[in-house]
Amino acid sequence: MSEVNQRGSGVIVVTFAIALGLIALPLPEWARAFRPEWATLVLVYWCLAVPTRVNVGTGWIVGLFVDVITGNLLGQHALAMAVVAFVTVKVHKQVRVYPLWQQALSVFVLTGLSQLLVVWVKGIIGQAPDNWLYWAPSIISALLWPWIYIVLRDVRRKFRIS
Repeated sequence: MSEVNQRGSGVIVVTFAIALGLIALPLPEWARAFRPEWATLVLVYWCLAVPTRVNVGTGWIVGLFVDVITGNLLGQHALAMAVVAFVTVKVHKQVRVYPLWQQALSVFVLTGLSQLLVVWVKGIIGQAPDNWLYWAPSIISALLWPWIYIVLRDVRRKFRIS
């Protein structure tokens, strides 16, 4: 791989590490239901920005880390994030040109898809959630998308990641 393709790989890894750290951050009981889907947000951004470097394989690996950090069944988040990465890479050319509020709606759908796949697996093993608060992270993630996008875009530009 050439130097141009390697540039910024460490920065991408660091952004995922920060997202995983935010997932592991302890929150009060009342706030846990409102924790954004940090890893999914970072994955969606990098799949939109550099789809040739961050794609389904990255989604699978990050999802495995999420499973380990959260103590869930190994593979449920990996499946969800791989599907989200696949869909994001497929539609990245269209979504990149949307204004931020439309991108936030796309992020809402993508994080909702991720949560739907996770709840499907949880339902199969008999651990399905019983209230509507399970879906709150999708709403919170969509509301945070404009700021996540701006911060990660500035990081990408500063380190000239392409």
